[in-house]
Order: sequence, then C-alpha cells, then structure tokens
Amino acid sequence: MITIPEMLARNARMYPGDCALVELKAGGKRREITWREFDRESNRVANALLGMGIGKGDRVIHWMMNSIDWLIAYFGILRTGAWIVPLNFRFTGQDFKYCADISEAKMMIIGQEFIERVDLVRNQLPRVERYVCAADQAPDYMVSFHDMVSGYDGDSPGIKTGDEDDCSLYFTSGTTGAPKPILLTHNNLKSAAITEYAHHHQTKDDNFVLIPPLYHAGSKMHWFGSLIVGSRATLISDISPAGILNTVHQERGSIVWLLVPWAHDILVALEKGQVRKEDYDLSCWRLMHIGAQPVPSSLIKQWKKIFPDMQYDTNYGLTESTGPGCVHLGIENEHKVGAIGRPGFNWETRIVDDKGNNVEQGVIGELIVKGDGVMKEYYKNPEKTAETLKDGWLYTGDMAMSDEDGFIFLVDRKKDVIITGGENIFPVEVEDILHNIEKVNDAAVIGIPDERLGEIALAIVDPMPGETLTEDEVLDYCRKNLARHNVPRRVVFDKVPRNPTGKIEKPKLREKYAKPTA
Repeated sequence: MITIPEMLARNARMYPGDCALVELKAGGKRREITWREFDRESNRVANALLGMGIGKGDRVIHWMMNSIDWLIAYFGILRTGAWIVPLNFRFTGQDFKYCADISEAKMMIIGQEFIERVDLVRNQLPRVERYVCAADQAPDYMVSFHDMVSGYDGDSPGIKTGDEDDCSLYFTSGTTGAPKPILLTHNNLKSAAITEYAHHHQTKDDNFVLIPPLYHAGSKMHWFGSLIVGSRATLISDISPAGILNTVHQERGSIVWLLVPWAHDILVALEKGQVRKEDYDLSCWRLMHIGAQPVPSSLIKQWKKIFPDMQYDTNYGLTESTGPGCVHLGIENEHKVGAIGRPGFNWETRIVDDKGNNVEQGVIGELIVKGDGVMKEYYKNPEKTAETLKDGWLYTGDMAMSDEDGFIFLVDRKKDVIITGGENIFPVEVEDILHNIEKVNDAAVIGIPDERLGEIALAIVDPMPGETLTEDEVLDYCRKNLARHNVPRRVVFDKVPRNPTGKIEKPKLREKYAKPTA
C-alpha cells in the first residue's frame, strides 16, 4: 500500500484536472486547485527544501493557519523525508521555543500571524537555521514562501520513504501540562487513512468540509479517507452556523466533521431562528460526525430530530493513535448514541484494571487499544513511553465500560476522576446531565479541595445567552437525575474554556477555582 504522499501523486495521475481543494476566505474570496496543481506545488516545496539543505530525518516546524498552502507545505515537507512538526496556532512564543528545542528543528515555515511570537524567542533558538514566511511581506531574517519555491520545478524529488520511516512529530494540545511530543511513522498515517475510509465509505463524489485546525491529528486524518479516493475538500474559516450551512449549500459539501460546540451552535441558531434550514439546500450533506471530546447524547438526539435522514457517527481517538478511529460508533449504530462505539477497523480494544487484567462487562476500567495507528513513542521520553505503551497496547488514560453488546462507553479521564468521601465521581457523567438542562449552554465539572471529604465536585455552568439560571435550579435537576454522591456540592456560573479541538481546558478551571486556600 502506498504512503500518504504517494496517494497525492496517484491522484494527480488519475484525476489531474479535477478539483482537489477549495479554500473559502472572508469577503467571499475563493481559491481552487486541481490534483495536478496540488501535487506539483508540493513537489516545488520539497525541491526547494532539499535545495536549502533539508534532508531525511531533519525536522521542519510548520506553524500556519488553515489554508491550501498549509497542505501544500505539509506534503512538501513529507516528500523530503524530513519530519514535519505542526504547531498549535494558540501556542505562545515560549511554547514554540519548547517545541523547537525538543524537536531540534532545523527550519520553520510560519504564517504572518506568528511572526511576533517567533521574534520574542528567536535569539534563543541557535539550532533553527532558516525561517520561511508564508506571507506577502517577510521580515528581513526570513525568506518568503513564494521566493523559496521560485525557480524550482514541480517534478518529484525522488526521495524514497518506507512505512517504518519516522515522518511527523505532533505536540499534544497541552491541556494537561506541557505539550507531549508524539512521534508518528508513515505507516501510522497510512493506517489512519485506511481506517477512515473503512468507516465512512468515501467516494469520488464526496466533498469533505474541513473546519478544525489542520495541525490537529483529527481533522486531517479524517480527510485522509477522502485522499484515498481522490474526492475534494473545502477549507473554511467562517465556522458560524450560517457559514457552515452556506458552505454545504454552495459547495455541495457531503461530509462535515464537527466539534460539539459547533454542532450545539447550529442547533441553537436554528431553534432561535437566527438561521433557517429551509434557506439552504442541504440534501448533499450525507454524514455528520463528531469526535475529540465526550458527546452529550442529548445533542445528537436533537440533531437527528432536525436532520433525520443524515448519517451520524461518533469517533474516538488520540494523537497517540494517529487521530480518530481506534473506536467508533458506526453509522449503522445510531441506536447506541451515548457510546463511543466498538473497535475501529484494524483495531483491538480492552478495558483493564490497574494490573492490566480485563474487567468484566459493566465494570469501569482503563481503555487500551492496539493497531497500526499506535504511535512509535513519546519522543525523548522513554519513561512516559514505557508507561503508556505495553506489549503493543496503548494505555489511553480514559476510563470506560462496555455493555452487553460490546459497545464502549467513555466515563472520564483517569486523572479527572473526583474522589469525594471515598466515592468516585466521573465528571463526564455529570456534565452530560447538565447539558440536558434547556437553559445550559455549556458545562464542566472539576474537583476542588475539601477539608472533610478530600475533594468535592464543582459544576461550572455557562447559561444560554439571555437566560437566567440559579444554583438551586441546577442542583434540583441533578438531584432528580443523578445518584446522590454524584450531585455537585457547588455551582458557579462562568464561561467554560475550550481548546481549538473543543476539549474543556480543565487545568484553567482548576487554576481559577481549585487552588488550596492559604
């Protein structure tokens, strides 16, 4: 089976004049490229990088906002045999320095938005030899992306890479401390494409609407399923409900991967009449799927009421598993909404106790997975690697249980479990109940110190715009729908911080609400 870069070259041969990518920008600007253009521009980047001294095993930081050029640069770097190091666009200058130091990056390609952050720490990065700026105006110490590729042709650079070659160094989003560097191989990337295609049955006629940040393993690895069959993708920057619906309508989008907040916003906008379903032709939209975080079953039930004929899937994965797909619900299993699903294509799963022994059905344990997508290692961290990878199994750190049909239900992150008076509280279970309250826009639950019980559950609740909620209303609802020990002891009303992939940033909430008092 060919590698991801070779899939692009094959599409250029088979569908040279067909549209590969569309990019929609603010102000109605639209850019489109064919598979032949995509392939040749990526080759130009590769040839330019080789000409600048980048070779197999070198590391190139890639820090850009979503765009066609992001993907052109991505494939260009891979085609040199170098490692690509994609960075979170929310990283600070210090985060960037941390990633540059660990990766020992030799070069970086950055967008206009990140120049100031690089300037702050550039003098502390002696290993970075060249800076490339993907902008019209590059600072004096950088070469512009356009100038870099000028003079290089679009022929294949001819660098051979194999399945076991290292190719990508991904840094986790950092919601649980310093971002961890995760080393992936070409075989990892290929396995993600195969699994995604097996799950969602992409065809040449599909159009994947790409919304989440491309530096994140999730969205790009989902798109790899479309790459296999040569179907196009549309990149958008307007992620408002109207922006998403209009893109599907205008570009005939057929597959959209949403984060929970975006699906929620669409439902609210429809309910409040801010957008009207009948104003858009959405008959082309065949599949909506969600991942990257726990999905409230109430949200999906409401979605299916409004879009009854649309396929739905839940996808579970980690950067350590090369993105989504190691567990998935399956479009044929909507009756099991609430579960994350069963083992994905070419994956195995187990739920184990602290000693690594399988637990019985219905008993909570740690979810572990095994498949071709399991990362090679945490780079430069053998201790963490040994803790996480055991006999080929990836220990996810997620607590789960299975039902009588083998469907897996995510309970919570192992480190997020709240122990109050000897009883375990799983925040996700409580958050799911809070999301069922009509006036609740978003919710999170964390443990805070308590002198008597060790810690207690605090609910952070963000009411719907224009709605008023009281602590008594929230607690009364919880008492009616939760076991007594699961009911939060306190409720505060505040915004719930989420990272670009929709995950609740609980360290920020703990910093604000769970600091021990002096």
